[in-house]
Amino acid sequence: MLPEDFQFKKDFEVGSYQVHPSGHISLCSLADLFQEIAWKHADSEGFGRTLLDANQMWVLSRFEIQVSQFPSWGDKVQLFTGGRGAARAFAFREFMVWNEQEEVVARAMSSWLLVHTETKRILKPELVLPPQLFDPSKAPIWQPEKLQALGPVLDTRELVVQYSDLDVYHHVNNTSYIRWVENLLAEKGVFPSNISINYLAECKEGQTVSLMLSGEGSARFVEGTVDYKSVFLAKLAV
Repeated sequence: MLPEDFQFKKDFEVGSYQVHPSGHISLCSLADLFQEIAWKHADSEGFGRTLLDANQMWVLSRFEIQVSQFPSWGDKVQLFTGGRGAARAFAFREFMVWNEQEEVVARAMSSWLLVHTETKRILKPELVLPPQLFDPSKAPIWQPEKLQALGPVLDTRELVVQYSDLDVYHHVNNTSYIRWVENLLAEKGVFPSNISINYLAECKEGQTVSLMLSGEGSARFVEGTVDYKSVFLAKLAV
């Protein structure tokens, strides 16, 4: 039996390539693990990469990660995931991380859109996917929020999308955005344990992304734009 009605589990060991100089896993690497177990679960149930045969694909829309204790290099962790219902066009997937003492050290919730690869039309997930995982009558209480940047501009930066930033669809991988945010904040001596991010538009190799850091109170926001069009917005607590 898996805890809290999760449907899939996978064990990982934190590698040296996944940690900051502090020795703790980065938010980006933790998001990599969440992405990996999501695909493993979806593939095992027949709604992962096999959707490509039907010209369908998952698009991550919103993501929230909350860390209470960062695992360190060499730590063995257990990751759990499961579908958490649907609401409107969103399908929800939750994640949880245990340490070796079976204590919860991190949680995350994500909302996804099912999109036709050719028409870009958004499909209702309950019409395509297992109803026991994406039942619209069982939408979770915790749903990643729609973000709005607040406060004055604190810094700006530009970067060019590299080949290593891309996923199998030749778009910027969702975890690459988190890496960009972490790097920008690290320059300010800020290492957040929570992140909320909205993915707003596709971003491709060679494009120049303008990053804008703003803030109000204990909240910091990082917005990425391409040709003045917003491609992502992240919120972090400091």
